Amino acid sequence: MTTESAPWRWTWRRRFTYLTLAVTAALISWGGWVTSIEAGLAVPDWPATFGSYDPFRTGMYDPNDPSVRWWRNIPVLAEHGHRLLGALVGMLTLTLAGWTWWADPRSWMRKLGLFAVVLVTTQGVLGGLRVTEISSTLAAVHACTAQLFFALLVSMAVFTTDAWRSRRSILPDGPRGRTMRILAWAAAAGVYLQIVIGAMLRHSTQVLSGSFAILHIAGAFVVTGLLFAAFVYVQKHWTAYRPLRRTAWVVLGAVGVQFALGLAAYLVLIHESALQIRSTAQVVLTVAHLVVGAALFASTIALALWSHRLAPAAASDFPGDTGAPKSEPVLTERSTPA
Repeated sequence: MTTESAPWRWTWRRRFTYLTLAVTAALISWGGWVTSIEAGLAVPDWPATFGSYDPFRTGMYDPNDPSVRWWRNIPVLAEHGHRLLGALVGMLTLTLAGWTWWADPRSWMRKLGLFAVVLVTTQGVLGGLRVTEISSTLAAVHACTAQLFFALLVSMAVFTTDAWRSRRSILPDGPRGRTMRILAWAAAAGVYLQIVIGAMLRHSTQVLSGSFAILHIAGAFVVTGLLFAAFVYVQKHWTAYRPLRRTAWVVLGAVGVQFALGLAAYLVLIHESALQIRSTAQVVLTVAHLVVGAALFASTIALALWSHRLAPAAASDFPGDTGAPKSEPVLTERSTPA
């Protein structure tokens, strides 16, 4: 096994992680579209598609009739396209895990790459079982697992940044550091709970959807309060810590956009429910709300992770401490145990 002591090697792996993240974000968006147009069961079998294992032709094919193509049928395009994009994410994840296993000197990071493969495989199986078992519960679990996988990829990207590896931005720990971690993880847990409730709301029966809607709306205010408290705490105590400060601003922006999208989606839904229609605006707002929610959850996880880069010393909690970043050596083969 080799180590990536050369900076460009870390840079390229980080870029590949970003690529995997981008494709995963597209997959989550596509999945939201599938759910919004109720196309989850447009293809009745799995892992085959209409009895065929040819990913591009499928069983929905007639050589004598060019109009019979899966991409000409919108529900089938949505569902089968989701499967193809999921397969691409799986291949990218497998490549990323192999690259990490071969090149990263940190044993826990190599194991994290393997866990990403396990999680994306589980996600694919859940999606297939949702079809074969015709289960809305599995559909909700499938949606929630996707968010965990996205957050895991964001974590892997954080762990390959120069700031994380160099440890030059570590600040002293103490009561303030512990408070920061509690706030960040509480906010992350709150955001994920909102994701779970939202998934149950989208896949629940009409009888239960009203209760989930109330929980989701009430939870939005609670989670927004937690995120704002975490942001204020960072600005008050950790402004010298650039990664934490920047991530806090990302979280604040994401929660603002998410709250606005949620409100807009709810108002459109209320208006169109009375008219018994589902407009393009409703689909777009719902999918955007889903994707920004994933970004918010992932950025909150990143905020919590950065809060753990605080050094085990209480200097910053004493009067007169400026919170200036400490300096430690860059991660290399010699400085980091496997």
